[in-house]
Amino acid sequence: MKTIGYCAHDEHSELVPYTFERRELRDNDVAMEILYCGVCHSDLHTARNDWGWTAYPNVPGHEIVGRVTEIGANVTKFKVGDHVAVGCMVDSCQECEHCHSGEEQFCLEGMTQTYNSPDRINGDITFGGYSKHLIVREEFVLNVPKSLDLAKVAPLLCAGITTYSPLRTWNVGPASRIAVVGMGGLGHMAIKLAVGLGAEVTVISRSESKKADALALGAHEFLVSEDADAMALAANRFELIIDTVPVKHDLNPYTPLLNIDGTLVLVGQVGPLAEPMTPPLILGRRRIAGSLIGGIKETQEMLDFCGRMNILPECEMIRMDEINHAFERMEKSDVRYRFVIDMASLTLDAA
Repeated sequence: MKTIGYCAHDEHSELVPYTFERRELRDNDVAMEILYCGVCHSDLHTARNDWGWTAYPNVPGHEIVGRVTEIGANVTKFKVGDHVAVGCMVDSCQECEHCHSGEEQFCLEGMTQTYNSPDRINGDITFGGYSKHLIVREEFVLNVPKSLDLAKVAPLLCAGITTYSPLRTWNVGPASRIAVVGMGGLGHMAIKLAVGLGAEVTVISRSESKKADALALGAHEFLVSEDADAMALAANRFELIIDTVPVKHDLNPYTPLLNIDGTLVLVGQVGPLAEPMTPPLILGRRRIAGSLIGGIKETQEMLDFCGRMNILPECEMIRMDEINHAFERMEKSDVRYRFVIDMASLTLDAA
């Protein structure tokens, strides 16, 4: 299938229109026209090879909402015309213990990522959602609740599940006391989802500048990390801290805020951190952990939960040809809180 997307040809270049062929439909595949695609900080990191593993040309995008246009002979869960979603994965071995337990993101053979990853069958590098069409294995396609606004669903497929999964893993519910560090694309979803689960939510930030926004998103309290007295009063307060900061930073101000057996879970930074001090961990039996997106079953659970609770991200809609400017703004944290590309703005004659 001939299609068009936007790609980076190397780590120094801007994204430009790129015409390419999607693979032939397999018997267990779903083909879709992409309607909307969210813009994730990982897209920027990958396009610029910040992590050192980008294959070029690179077509980013793993927060995808589309309409089914064709199905393979063995597909039973979807039909042409269905509104569907795809997140960060498009395949896994389906045979290992983690795949069988619904944790495909931890597949022992390695999950196939939606972009920048070798296809499990033909070895071709996958191209993501900054494009007009997509072909995905049926097991990795998700239903979109009819109650949700399609134009705002896309960021749930990464920002949503990335923050929902640790909330579920650590059994957050009514009366849980949790904190969220960082209030960007991930952080604002962590606030909304935790509030939806009934938790008491505190946002931690370096200054008062985001307090009004945090409370408007549903947070119950706001804690300024530069205020030593306020931080001291918050010691031992939280069962879970979700750290969404996507750059190297210091965890030491936050670990004393955890209660006994509390956990600080990292979902933002992929790479080095400032050296942690161990006394708060040892003396309080506290933990630093990490969490990676979520499995397909849990992602569908998250979408259904958002459908029931009418939880959606705060989005700014852009055209496909505005992506490079959006990347520049995202680097400056100049977005509230997620860009979404309207793929109606991308046509086959754009190249």
